[in-house]
Amino acid sequence: MTTDFSATLAAISDFVCGYPLFLTLIGGGLFLFITSRCISLRCLPYSLSIIREHTNGSNGQISSLEALASVVAATVGMGNIAGVAIALVMGGPGAIFWMWVSALVGMCTKFYEGCLAIMYKGENSKGMPQGGPMYIIEKGLGRKWRPLAVAFAIAGMFGTLCIMNANQVTEAVVATFTTPEGLGGSNFLSTIGSTFGMSNEEAFKLIFGFVMAAIVGSVVLGGVRRIAYFATRLVPFMVGLYFILVLYIILTNITEVPAVVVSIFTEAFSLKAGFGALVGVAIIGARRAALVNDAGVGTASLMHGASRNNSPVREGLVAMLGPSIDSGLVCTLTAFAILLCGDINVEGVKGLEIALTAFDSGIPAGKYLLMVVVLCFSFSSMFTYSYYGTRCASYLFGEQYAPFYTYFFLVSLIIFAVVPLSVAVSVCDLFYALMAFPTMFTILRLRSRVNEEVRRYFSTSGRA
Repeated sequence: MTTDFSATLAAISDFVCGYPLFLTLIGGGLFLFITSRCISLRCLPYSLSIIREHTNGSNGQISSLEALASVVAATVGMGNIAGVAIALVMGGPGAIFWMWVSALVGMCTKFYEGCLAIMYKGENSKGMPQGGPMYIIEKGLGRKWRPLAVAFAIAGMFGTLCIMNANQVTEAVVATFTTPEGLGGSNFLSTIGSTFGMSNEEAFKLIFGFVMAAIVGSVVLGGVRRIAYFATRLVPFMVGLYFILVLYIILTNITEVPAVVVSIFTEAFSLKAGFGALVGVAIIGARRAALVNDAGVGTASLMHGASRNNSPVREGLVAMLGPSIDSGLVCTLTAFAILLCGDINVEGVKGLEIALTAFDSGIPAGKYLLMVVVLCFSFSSMFTYSYYGTRCASYLFGEQYAPFYTYFFLVSLIIFAVVPLSVAVSVCDLFYALMAFPTMFTILRLRSRVNEEVRRYFSTSGRA
């Protein structure tokens, strides 16, 4: 009975998180991209010019730059490495081109999310300014839509749990930094294992789970300001380190770079396997990018709603830079590293393993250096996702009870470092999709108000 329930739940999750979610995010984002007159392309230079400007206003807790860094800290994660590898295995080099296209679409969606987060900012039960789809729905669509806001908040509490992240980073650490001989010969692990009825490997995972929870707890228990403080320092470091690693691979394989670039563009439009294959490659690349950058899921507005910025359009312009960093820059770095030094012609669907092999063959001790990046990516995601879930809990139960969710989040990291439960992953994936549907519905309903705000802003500032 339990097996049948697990299989049914997994099937439902796979279906909802497949084409329905893809069409919602990519289809809705493409509509916004067209109707906004390609704002993510048209205003990209301007958004880059204002990113470091001082944030005016007092109705918030962090700056626009800190909000952006925190959002990027969440979205730059395992998906930027393992997800890109999977896209290359399934769709070939051409999938990367469609990841770029999806990034442009995602940038437009994030622009609308950032605008609406400021336009319809709310307050928590203690009177502190707070943003997010819950408040956008209530204040933008009206109180009669509050059940939709509640539905988002419930989905947000579970969809933002880092179950897969905690499990996969633990598995990667075990595979990279430990040996069967070392685990088996450890008296300390044997003592822990015998106490809790575990193997030495499971005991190691339990200890790592506690370490992981302690590190994450030391940041997230300090609230959004501490999360933003660490994000603004960790994001440049981890992206910069990753850039240096890939730059080394590019420079040491410089003669092969032109062929890689050509393969990305030619295979993106290749019809040698038929039109159906071309569409399949496009969908694979676009879907992977959509799942990486979280555009349209609603999480970005939770963070940008905490910004001190009083200008919706300026916040939107800053917010739209997120997908250009995660789905654009970081995913491109991964793709080049794998295409230059890896092998994507493998049996089955593999992700992190292919990336680790590529970096290890391209850089001395490359898999260990990549694991440092993976750890940074994973922890940064946990920092921000814990805040997202806590904000949803605060909306539902009040600010005084929100810390209990944070402790629940930390305990979940320990549990899923040890116990890989496919059912729990399916549940989280399903709730993740259930966050996107009300968010995209709300954005599309309120898009005309954002467009009016854009016209007013640019007519006043004299920019096109």
